[in-house]
Amino acid sequence: MSALTLTNAAATKANPAPDRVGALAAGAPEGSLKVGGVTPFSATDYPGKLAAVVFVQGCPWRCGYCHNPHLQTRTSTSPVAWADVLLRLRHRVGLIDAVVFSGGEPTIDPALADAMREVRALGFGVGLHSAGIYPRRLVELLPLVDWVGLDVKAPWLNYDAITGMVDSARHARSSAEAVLASGVMHEFRTTIHPGLHTEPDILGLAQTLSTMGVRHYALQVFRATGCGDDRLNAMSTVGYPGAGLLAQVANLFETFTLRHA
Repeated sequence: MSALTLTNAAATKANPAPDRVGALAAGAPEGSLKVGGVTPFSATDYPGKLAAVVFVQGCPWRCGYCHNPHLQTRTSTSPVAWADVLLRLRHRVGLIDAVVFSGGEPTIDPALADAMREVRALGFGVGLHSAGIYPRRLVELLPLVDWVGLDVKAPWLNYDAITGMVDSARHARSSAEAVLASGVMHEFRTTIHPGLHTEPDILGLAQTLSTMGVRHYALQVFRATGCGDDRLNAMSTVGYPGAGLLAQVANLFETFTLRHA
């Protein structure tokens, strides 16, 4: 029997070729991470750790429920200089345990590996939030990472409807398999909305992930903060998902977490 943990978390077509990171990162200063923002202290973005969160610009997917749409575009100049972020982190040695790279989709940035090495050199653990959009790049990064939070959007057959990108499930599934094969500590999680995910969808996805070997799973109920889709924002999530479904999902994993806004 797995644990059911109830927590609170603040957690157009696009068809770029997968793993063409250099093309997507055009305009970024060479060797410099394109940072869209920083959260200096977080107790919810890396399980059991107090962490800073670095939000990397850029994401080719257009999920309707995204609450960070301002990070989807990679601008010509970085809103926050990576050198300034490093300086802040040096002042937080001993105050936080880890640095989490989030986004956007952080694996879009060719400077991410170097940034992770610089963070580790300061003595911090390294966390990564990813949707698994670029599996080859993720495989290269996993040896530098202590913990991964991997977003799984929906059952594989429903992926394109969520992401707005053709064939997106293939890349997400390859990334999921890579994370599991790596042995890196992980949490797989799915943001759910009653207009996008039926309860049978959720249960089927949970069963698929459990069969793949996922041990730690979270459901994150949609929150309207930052979302620009009026239709999704107008739908109530009261009573969603039901207690019966949650019990079935919880039984499939070593640990299971439900997060509400």
